[in-house]
Amino acid sequence: MLYLYLLAGGALAASLLKDRNKTKKALQAAWKMFIKMLPMILGIVAAVSLLLYVLPDNVIAEYLGAENSLAGIGFALIIGSVSLLPGFITFPLSGLLLRQGVSYTVLAAFTTTLMMVGIITFPMERRFFGTKLSVYRNIAGFVIALLVSLCIGLVYGEVF
Repeated sequence: MLYLYLLAGGALAASLLKDRNKTKKALQAAWKMFIKMLPMILGIVAAVSLLLYVLPDNVIAEYLGAENSLAGIGFALIIGSVSLLPGFITFPLSGLLLRQGVSYTVLAAFTTTLMMVGIITFPMERRFFGTKLSVYRNIAGFVIALLVSLCIGLVYGEVF
C-alpha cells in the first residue's frame, strides 16, 4: 500500500514540476468533487454500519450457507451487490464467515461483488458517470464476480 502512496506522491510532484497552475486547478477541482460527494458517502457508510449492527456475521453466514450450494452463491452475489463495505472490513468479515463454515466459492462471490458491484452507490455513480456506463459497469462487475467465484470453486474443488 505504501508504494501506491509513493507513486501518487511522485506523480503529483512531477505534475507540479511540469505545470504548477494546471496541477493546482486539478487539485481544486478534485477537492470540490470530494466535498460534493462527501454527504452521500457518509450517508452510505452510516447505512451500511447500521445494517452490519442489525445483521451480525452469524446471520449472514446462515443465509450464505455452510454447504456450497447454488442458493448460497446466489445469496452471496445478491448480498454483496447490494452492500457496500471497504476492504478493511470485507476481508476480516470473510475470515469470520470462513470459520463459520461458509465455502470459498460462496466467499469469493460475496467479497468480489462487495468490491465490484454497487447497487447502493448507483445513484451517486449515475450522477457522475451517467446511467448507461453505471449499468454496464455493474453488470460487468457482477458477471466477473460470478466467474471469479466459479474459478475459486474449481481451485478448491468445491464446484458441483
